[in-house]
Amino acid sequence: MKRVFAIVLSFVLLGSWFLTRPQLPAAQAAALPSKILTGYWHNFDNGSGSIRLRNVSANFDVINIAFAEPASSGNGSMAFAPFNATVQQFRDDVAYLQSQGKKVLISIGGANGTVELTDAAKKQQFVNSMIQIIETYGFDGMDIDLEGSSLSLNPGDSDFRNPTTPKIVNLIDGTRQIIQHFGQDFVLTMAPETAYVQGGMSAYGGPWGAYLPVIYALRDQLDVIHVQHYNSGPLTGLDGRNYAQGTADFHVAMAEMLLQGFPVAGSASNTFPALRPDQVAIGLPASPQAASGGYTAPAEVQKALDYLIKGQSFGGAYTLRKPSGYPALRGLMTWSINWDQYSGFQFSNSHRAYLNNLGGGGGNPDPGGDTTAPTAPTNLRVTGKTSTSVSLAWNASSDNVGVTGYIVKYGGSSVNVTGTTATVAGLAPGTSYTFTVQAKDAAGNISPASNAVTATTDAATGVQPWAPGVAYSVNDQVTYNGVVYRCIQAHTSLTGWEPPNVPALWQPV
Repeated sequence: MKRVFAIVLSFVLLGSWFLTRPQLPAAQAAALPSKILTGYWHNFDNGSGSIRLRNVSANFDVINIAFAEPASSGNGSMAFAPFNATVQQFRDDVAYLQSQGKKVLISIGGANGTVELTDAAKKQQFVNSMIQIIETYGFDGMDIDLEGSSLSLNPGDSDFRNPTTPKIVNLIDGTRQIIQHFGQDFVLTMAPETAYVQGGMSAYGGPWGAYLPVIYALRDQLDVIHVQHYNSGPLTGLDGRNYAQGTADFHVAMAEMLLQGFPVAGSASNTFPALRPDQVAIGLPASPQAASGGYTAPAEVQKALDYLIKGQSFGGAYTLRKPSGYPALRGLMTWSINWDQYSGFQFSNSHRAYLNNLGGGGGNPDPGGDTTAPTAPTNLRVTGKTSTSVSLAWNASSDNVGVTGYIVKYGGSSVNVTGTTATVAGLAPGTSYTFTVQAKDAAGNISPASNAVTATTDAATGVQPWAPGVAYSVNDQVTYNGVVYRCIQAHTSLTGWEPPNVPALWQPV
């Protein structure tokens, strides 16, 4: 996962190799669906667009917040503050998504957040600060997305079962302390780059294979690992062939390394053991703009999934070692929710429908494996509006396993609700919006859209335009470029401090 994308990797072809694969013991299962779609939400704007957390597409089951980062260089203390909401608004948004059955995790690191726990003091800073962040916002768990120098093996550290590199040992112990603090419902996921996992088959040292001791030590607590199948050069599969990113063969070959296990540094006597299929997902870019390489069109991804999950070969170069496939494979992850919205939801709409059609098959099967969608909501209508909101109502959908909620969509945004009414807030004054509603049932099936309605918000009244040289107090409201903003910190305005430029001072209403 990146704001800036990593180096291209290359690997040496290994000879063929045969492996018997021991299975790891079952982990304490978090309450996740059997098939999940995970996405990363940007706590920054890198050109892909800013999304209010509560407006994340309903297609996603797990939302990873990117990122908690070190408070300062060389410090173990982690910091996180929402960039486009107040602390209370963000807490409310996390709780709102959770009320819809979503899991919201805080992800640590990323491309710019170097986390190096080189001694016991930094480890304790890390533990204390992460517990505070998780408790402050009510997160369901933690995602480990460490890149660059955050994880690197010291010379002489050659056994993934017994690591000696301090920053790896301290990360493992610190993560265990965090899990112990929150208990068995805590969700733990990981999102390593390929070099740090599958790269360990070609070489073990420095960054190569550096995630393996972390995965191995935390395997009983690990819910899902979704290796980033992008920003990678050709990699060697279990058959000794090299496979290029962005292809169905690459995804199948890389996933089966985790599902079968593999020899570390090419040594059959030093085997990294297989993970359970329900612990394994595949990480993908949501759009070509989201990564420097490795974007794969949905049809190609689903060819790989059909082979991995159902054993339905597409006639590629790689042959599964388990011909019947792995029905419990957990699903997909994407970088990112923002890039998915930017590209018109091509990734999440396509893969949500695919995963829904698989029905049950993992630790928490969908009710009855049902794949029948609810009926479309009817008679969508506008019941009220203000300068910044529109209220809607509609007639309920019917469904054989029960409707659990509705998704109100407008433009590129969406709002999740449980009843048959909604007030969509945070809109621009004097602006037209077109709304539709879809129903979602207990099995995750999504209905067709309702009729569309268009409403124009009222013009702003009694709110003055923003101006420089004005002393603003908390809760004062201004307009700027047609948007109403609320002051969240008293200040005297200056040129250059226009509301969109200073989210620490102004938030959209």
